[in-house]
Amino acid sequence: MDLLARREHGRVELTRKLRQRGADPEMIDTALDRLTEEGLLSESRYLESFVSYRARSGYGPARIREELSQRGLQRADIDLALRECGISWQAQLEDTWRRKFSGHLPIDAKERAKQGRFLSYRGFSMEMISRLLSGRDMDD
Repeated sequence: MDLLARREHGRVELTRKLRQRGADPEMIDTALDRLTEEGLLSESRYLESFVSYRARSGYGPARIREELSQRGLQRADIDLALRECGISWQAQLEDTWRRKFSGHLPIDAKERAKQGRFLSYRGFSMEMISRLLSGRDMDD
């Protein structure tokens, strides 16, 4: 309960933390089942919270998807959460780019590659990055 009081957790993540603290594996499953039944442990709430937090931190859908996969969540659940989050990934890309590069389009290939690498690492698609760095709108 102490862990859940701080922030949302996924079942796999909570299981790992409880095992590290020396909890009995049989007791962990029973306790997590009870917490799920009572609505205190929810994968969908965890996904929503995580996607929102990481997007506000300037990360794109590919990076968020990978991080959630590493946390043991199902790919279908992750994709659903990313679709239903209501986040404009293009707006997130532009905001992240403006914060990092002050809204200055690259003047040469070296700068374009630098900006592209940074945005790609953050989890935005190459298509979105290319459109942004070429100065074209997504609606073209």
